[in-house]
Amino acid sequence: MKKVLVVEDDLKIRELIEEFLKAEGYFVRGASDGLEGYSVFREEEFDLVITDIMMPRMDGYALTNLIREESNVPIVMLTALNDEEDQIRAFDEKVDDFISKPFSFALLIKRVEAILRRCSREAGESSLLQFENITLNEDTYKALVDGEDIELTLKEFNILKLLILNFPTVLKREVLMDKIWGYDYYGDMRVIDAHIKNLRKKIKYDYIKTVKGVGYVLEK
Repeated sequence: MKKVLVVEDDLKIRELIEEFLKAEGYFVRGASDGLEGYSVFREEEFDLVITDIMMPRMDGYALTNLIREESNVPIVMLTALNDEEDQIRAFDEKVDDFISKPFSFALLIKRVEAILRRCSREAGESSLLQFENITLNEDTYKALVDGEDIELTLKEFNILKLLILNFPTVLKREVLMDKIWGYDYYGDMRVIDAHIKNLRKKIKYDYIKTVKGVGYVLEK
């Protein structure tokens, strides 16, 4: 599970960012200003830092400078400062991306995914997800069981991917619907049950367990 540090003095915005990231399977810690953010950063390893610029006690530029003295962790700046001069300074401070407020949370998630994906490739990390006898290739969208290809639809692939990424957490039906079909889906919730049924047939192993009235979870 990827770890993200969110440094933002606006509590409402910080909580929304944290909520969206957690919903996507990230481990998230928050901080209300640069000084607290740096203290949290020193406590554990993070895969990505999202920081505002204008904050009390220590701004985002100072925080970035301190982090860069000891780490090349990807940094995304969120700010209401959207002049070209501000963006140039941000990149001069060696940030990896710059997003102006107001921003789309869906777009923020995609930017985070892209940065982490790029960093993983640069580090030579595998794009394969493994769970027991199942292997998923995130680059080719191929699925294998016991080393043999099985044909999954895109939605089946993504459902299985989410279950693996969130193992051993139980995923609610509502969460799966939101992530796979989108927040604007108003159809029958039972469609997820039909896809799970098909997945079980294709996998053949009894890995996907139903938590009655809640959702689904993988079990070894």
